Amino acid sequence: MSFEALWRELLPIGRHPETGGYRRFTYTPAELECREWFRRTAQARDLAVETDRNGNLWAWWGEPAPGSVVTGSHLDSVPDGGAYDGPLGVVSGFAAIDLLRERGFTPRRSIAVVAFAEEEGGRFGVACLGSRLLCGEISPDRARALTDPSGVTLAEAMASAGLDPERIGRDDTLLSRIGSYVELHIEQGRAQADLDAPIAVGTGIWPHGRWRLEFTGEANHAGTTRLDDRRDPMLTYANTVLAARKKARLAGALATVGRVVCEPNGTNAVPSRVLAWLDARAPSDEVLDRVVEEIERASAERAQRDGTGFVMRQESYSPAVQFDPALTDRIVRVLGGVPTLGTGAGHDAGVLAGHVPAAMLFVRNPTGVSHAPAEHATMADCAAGVNALATVLEALAQ
Repeated sequence: MSFEALWRELLPIGRHPETGGYRRFTYTPAELECREWFRRTAQARDLAVETDRNGNLWAWWGEPAPGSVVTGSHLDSVPDGGAYDGPLGVVSGFAAIDLLRERGFTPRRSIAVVAFAEEEGGRFGVACLGSRLLCGEISPDRARALTDPSGVTLAEAMASAGLDPERIGRDDTLLSRIGSYVELHIEQGRAQADLDAPIAVGTGIWPHGRWRLEFTGEANHAGTTRLDDRRDPMLTYANTVLAARKKARLAGALATVGRVVCEPNGTNAVPSRVLAWLDARAPSDEVLDRVVEEIERASAERAQRDGTGFVMRQESYSPAVQFDPALTDRIVRVLGGVPTLGTGAGHDAGVLAGHVPAAMLFVRNPTGVSHAPAEHATMADCAAGVNALATVLEALAQ
């Protein structure tokens, strides 16, 4: 089956009719439907399907064994995300196997397509959760206790999906099977568009993290409380957003506050509490640490002036990643000298890179937009991605 036919099968699942964006949150009906699509697609190709104890899906061409070549990505989305971030890599993995079979190729090393769980952190707040659990980079107890905005824990969500949350944690057996991991992903920027390059190879990932910010004050009447008498956490929050932008710009970093919850959330009420989440990224761990410290200090100083409370807590952190140089160089040679790119976006490949040889392929995104409905890749570039991935898998598995 062609890439385009596979893509059309997956495309409608979880798409919101009003926004055009995707809401495929882990272990919700839309994401579970994507998982069922994965199983059907694998079984139609006589690939052995398994769900590991951390909720990640695997489809094996050949017997799982040490030295296997793995590709894939994820199926979950951010709120109202684009169609390509994650699913492109999974669909391309299956399409690449189809292409290799058309070429008459028989792998000497087994090949697997994987779909990692909760890569975006869109439901439980920790990015790359499935790959972090696989690699032992988050404790099972902490993971089980993670909650979604409705208060449902990861343990409860896994159980409702038929999985045993007591079994989650580092899986040395699975890790030992991965001889190399190559993740294909849409570029989340426009560097390739500027280079007129449909395919590029990733060199590394900026360090990045997420922090939960809590601002507390005193609820009161908007029409009767004098400004000087207010303890308004919204003021402290607003100053933090501006401080984050300023500190990041001066350091050549990135800082974003894209999620906020206000209580009691009344039009005519002074808030009692504001919760917000900071996403920060930088070219180095040192720069990122400095920027986050400066944001925290500026927020604490403003809270003191506003008479409000402020607490900042790290929810996740991924240090700088360099993809395996030997594997990356080999892929560049196999593909005939395509461009190489670094990225500020996190990926499961970045987590696995600390444990197995890992690399990334990028497909051009002409809009440069990601995590939004305008994210896009042409069918011609997607086909080029499948061809490149098949060429790489063939070189690694023979």
